[in-house]
Amino acid sequence: MLKATGIGTGATALATPTALATPAGAAASAGAAAPLVHPGLLHTRADLDRMAAKVQAGARPYTAGFAKLTANRHAQSGWKANPQAVVYRGSGSPENYAILYNDIHAAYQNALRHHVSGEEAYADTAVAILNAWSGTLTRLEGSADRFLAAGLYGYQFANAAELVRDHGDFDLGRAQELMRDVFHPLSDDFLTRHNNAVVTNYWPNWDLTAMACVLATGIFCDERAVVERAVAYFKHGDGMGSVKHAIPVVHEDGLGEWVEAGRDQGHALLGVGLMGTVCEMAWNQGIDLYGHDDSRFLKGAQYVAKWSLGGDVPYTANTRRKGAIGGWSGVETASGAARVDPAMTRPVWAMIANHCTKRRGLPASYVTRAAAKAAPEGGGGDYGPNSGGFDQLGFGTLAFTRDRVEEPAKGPSPSPESSSAGSRVAGGARPGASASPAAGEDLAATGSGDAAGWAAAAGIGAVAGGLLLLRRRDRGREQKAGE
Repeated sequence: MLKATGIGTGATALATPTALATPAGAAASAGAAAPLVHPGLLHTRADLDRMAAKVQAGARPYTAGFAKLTANRHAQSGWKANPQAVVYRGSGSPENYAILYNDIHAAYQNALRHHVSGEEAYADTAVAILNAWSGTLTRLEGSADRFLAAGLYGYQFANAAELVRDHGDFDLGRAQELMRDVFHPLSDDFLTRHNNAVVTNYWPNWDLTAMACVLATGIFCDERAVVERAVAYFKHGDGMGSVKHAIPVVHEDGLGEWVEAGRDQGHALLGVGLMGTVCEMAWNQGIDLYGHDDSRFLKGAQYVAKWSLGGDVPYTANTRRKGAIGGWSGVETASGAARVDPAMTRPVWAMIANHCTKRRGLPASYVTRAAAKAAPEGGGGDYGPNSGGFDQLGFGTLAFTRDRVEEPAKGPSPSPESSSAGSRVAGGARPGASASPAAGEDLAATGSGDAAGWAAAAGIGAVAGGLLLLRRRDRGREQKAGE
């Protein structure tokens, strides 16, 4: 079905950066039996040390990001867990899943606050929450939404637990059992059988929640085969969440059409946040999914950012089959990008913008502008009380703001064909990508085309008359849109 939409092949190649970043664990992942990196989900030891040092030094925008964290009611050391033996999500069941996601976000936020402040009380609170749930939760039930619960809260639980895995009171083994026995089985089964539905029945974010959980399980539980399973699905999976199905068309201007833009804005933002989460966790294990297929994810993120900011984007009509295998069936056609609310935001942009412009030196004007507009990013509890406000762990302004990489990282260049290395070759570019700057582009001034966006995020720029002006470095044209 998606092949029939005509996947474009003539997209403008992304320029090769002058500062060539290497995935954090590239050297460690060179051999199939090499140990996985810890901490190594959304945050590495270097990331945590950077946050702490920057906040201690009073550096912006880190201080604004940390203030956002400390103001959140979930990030308080007095939080008490309310573990449940069975968690239900979906119609026809006594839903109690909000208890789980609130507790997980409290654990994550307390753990993150501990690493930045050094105060042990927050680590102790995170450990108490996680231990309570790993000693109580036995299964997830409900409608098909139970798969969403497994994916979302599985990857989030693993990330919170990863931050305290070395704490003396943390029951690491029991937390790993919870991931293996409760969260992971549902997510892996969904990627295999899709709830016994035709493979296109579910929009991309269903696959992406499952992928995030499978990858997080593999890393947290030190099971490389599980990591490889998630990586392979990202690249070649049959469902709509694999990268070429989620972004089936790349247009000549370099924007990658996000198929779920034909559904609605909220789910498209969810999908971008989840794919970014998968890419970041993989990167921290030496696997470059960000750069896979000529940085296809960046092109998709640019598309969603432009569209969410009120810009016009093309959309190729697509028809997908729906229904159960051997049961009812039907079709649904998305013929255009849905209407958007430019005021809608989610904490998904800082991670992507910093990777692209700071680690890789790639132009990403729309993503950078979206990150500036959302800064400082909050987390669960800052975006409403419903589940959608807890789909991302958030706090990207604090966690993912980084300095520009000045020198290429040392160490071996991963093989472009290895599943442990993604599609990266020396220089960070996909084979066949342009190694020359576009006309009028100054690669020596990496990130300069996004200066206005980053200045606004740092609190040192001005947004006048509700309009933010950015110059697209790669096109030499100005884009203007209302906030």
